[in-house]
Amino acid sequence: MKILFFDIETVPTEQSLHDNGLLESQIKLDEAEIIKKLSLSAATARILCLAYALEPPLDSPVSVLDGDERDILQGFWKLATETSLFVGHNLLDFDLRFIYQRSVIHQIKPSREIPFARFRNAPIFDTMHEWSKWGREHVSLDLLARALGIPSPKENIDGSKVYPYFRAGRFPEICEYCSRDVETVRQVYRRLTFASIQSPER
Repeated sequence: MKILFFDIETVPTEQSLHDNGLLESQIKLDEAEIIKKLSLSAATARILCLAYALEPPLDSPVSVLDGDERDILQGFWKLATETSLFVGHNLLDFDLRFIYQRSVIHQIKPSREIPFARFRNAPIFDTMHEWSKWGREHVSLDLLARALGIPSPKENIDGSKVYPYFRAGRFPEICEYCSRDVETVRQVYRRLTFASIQSPER
């Protein structure tokens, strides 16, 4: 079984900034909430990078797709053709949905159909929902990792800082942050599935 662990980082499109009266050179701190809102919708934001790890082999290195958004999307759908299980935090409501919607905008036909059915853990294993068992608790990856004794990926940067880092030209740090999220999700997945526990001998 091929498992794809992944995460995306997004930033507002130039068009959405313009439509909201925001010029990149003049964005102020008090406009951070507007930037955050724009960054969370596929109608007003684009994918900046996508970090992923495809297993097997076990503990395969995390790679990053970046550059032109069309290339990122095409790279993802190429990976999706050989994937049995998609794993991430808040995949159903954000990452995977965002990828689908940006694919529609770019007229990039998905390589396969991925059902967005809820209350199941395949072919999408959403660690946020699996932790709450589909309750109302929408726990962050940072909090869940800390609760499980896993190092937090949010050491120096979190989602709210992605756009400021992007504006400052600190793209490598954004990719590193995205990669840490993937590694954390992989560890959380193994904890949630009890993969590290040996079965008792019979």
